[in-house]
Amino acid sequence: MPREQKPTDSLASVLVHHRIWGLLNASARQALEPLFECAHAQAADIVLAQGQLPTRMGLILSGEVSLLDPDLGLKVRLHPGEMFGLGATPLRQLTTWQAKANSACEIAWLPPETLATLCQQHHELAYFFPSLPTASTASPVGNAGDESLNLLSTPIRTLIKRPPITLAPHTSIQDVAVLMRDLRVSSVLLVEQDHLFGLVTDRDLRNRVVALGMDISRPVSDIATLAPMTVSANSPAFEALLLMARHNIHHMPVMDGQHILGMITTTDLTEQHSTSAVYLASDIYKQTTLDGLKQISGRIKQLQQHLAAADASAYSTGHIITSITDAITIRLIQLAEATLGPAPVDYVWVAAGSQARNEQTAKSDQDNCLVLDDAFEEARHGDYFKAFTQFVCDGLAECGYIHCPGEMMAMTDQWRQPRRVWADYFHKWVDSPKPKSLMLTCVFFDLRAIHGKAELLESLRQQVVQHTKGNSLFLAHMVSNALKHRPPLGMFGQITLIKGGDNPHTIDLKHTGIVPIVDLARVYALAAGVTVANTHDRLEVSSQAGEVSAQAARDLRDALEFLGKLRIAHQSRQTAQHKAPDNFLALEELSNFERSHLKEAFSVVQTLQGVLQQRYSGGRF
Repeated sequence: MPREQKPTDSLASVLVHHRIWGLLNASARQALEPLFECAHAQAADIVLAQGQLPTRMGLILSGEVSLLDPDLGLKVRLHPGEMFGLGATPLRQLTTWQAKANSACEIAWLPPETLATLCQQHHELAYFFPSLPTASTASPVGNAGDESLNLLSTPIRTLIKRPPITLAPHTSIQDVAVLMRDLRVSSVLLVEQDHLFGLVTDRDLRNRVVALGMDISRPVSDIATLAPMTVSANSPAFEALLLMARHNIHHMPVMDGQHILGMITTTDLTEQHSTSAVYLASDIYKQTTLDGLKQISGRIKQLQQHLAAADASAYSTGHIITSITDAITIRLIQLAEATLGPAPVDYVWVAAGSQARNEQTAKSDQDNCLVLDDAFEEARHGDYFKAFTQFVCDGLAECGYIHCPGEMMAMTDQWRQPRRVWADYFHKWVDSPKPKSLMLTCVFFDLRAIHGKAELLESLRQQVVQHTKGNSLFLAHMVSNALKHRPPLGMFGQITLIKGGDNPHTIDLKHTGIVPIVDLARVYALAAGVTVANTHDRLEVSSQAGEVSAQAARDLRDALEFLGKLRIAHQSRQTAQHKAPDNFLALEELSNFERSHLKEAFSVVQTLQGVLQQRYSGGRF
């Protein structure tokens, strides 16, 4: 092991200009310097052997170090200013990689407990050390010990605290209330012939019995929620959190097939009120004014910060952030109907784009449309729906979801039409795949019902996918359109940066990273007749349908997850620095290790774009 010594003058210089440690003020940096132990290593020295990376974190002051996986033959070069070891090296590489000096070098070391303490004292550091066990407890937004964010991969069954409390549906309301009091529970399940019949909560007793003066001798089935929403025992807690957020419910039965295992509540999932998706959604539905919704929407950036600090997956984060957008949209629709009166004909409010795919981040605009029942008549109903959609779209803009620059919103007359007109739109776009038609197909094939009569959209969607499945001419045009978004890789595999404009020397994570994968998945889905909208899910289902190999689908899903997490972490850092989040990443934000994986992700996309191009240009329809 290289000999350790006191910090050198070079350490102070590195800390001042470092992208992470430079975030600290001068006094904090001065206090930090003595905590480092500096050491010299000679070329070819093993700085940390395999299995030793979890024991400390190193900051390279001079020279060059390589991280190596001797089993797989992988190698990443690190330069001055880069860090490695516990906290800086991704968790899955910590135990399999080793560090070797490529040249004479100087390294400043921190033990794990010191790094953990620093992250607790300086919350802004926590984002940069994802493999530090205590990193998620150093969140800069409120109580860092929010265990709800660690439940994203925890099976629901592990959170059940007691066996299910069940009663027959004919039990009297009074007997149910007495039992709930005695057992100190907030809900009971109604079961008949071993099948779940309904759910009763303390809110039901308050709102449906006491407030209305109901006879407490009546059967409890009179006030129960019948056929309640349930969750599978093997599902991640994240799934229950989403369902509760979207439907503004606080109790959910847990099922193992047809067998009832117990009950899960929002309290079981999270105690962090201010940034929990469940409580955010609950607060949204309590608002009676646009100003109230605007205040709550400002907490979405904090929610994304919290998720990033907890190392939540991009897939999970997208679903959670989108669930809040859904809740705000639905509440605006409810406020619009309260102001304008009930809608004169059936409709369904439909999200398009990233909201439809459950892939939103804290930086999102709005894409939406309205599908009206064919009973709609412009002369009789047009004014109502014009005012209705204007109310909702303008409300979304006030809440931070800016108006779509291309005006693809329900407030635009063209995108507020009866179902029959929408059917004509899609048939025209598919049968005459001109550039504008292809662009519109990309936007409006990604659709999801948010509120209203969902059957209007589902029947339309089924009709459309039957028309696109196996339509070789249309699919060839869609492939050509998809290839307009290319990963930023040069001829020799190097990452090419934006040269001018407002964001020079960066890469656009959205349009040159994530969008190409979204486009590929959309083509696979169209070819397979798949109706799911989420990109990750499209890749999985399209693979099962044989439109893309299982290995290629896995590679694309992994690339999507990696790029998505980079984007979320980048935006969270910007939020922590009080900057507006965007999609433009400077490579200086990444370690060499991350840059290596970034190239691999881009290479996967580039390769599969080439495969698809060859398939359709070569006549393999």
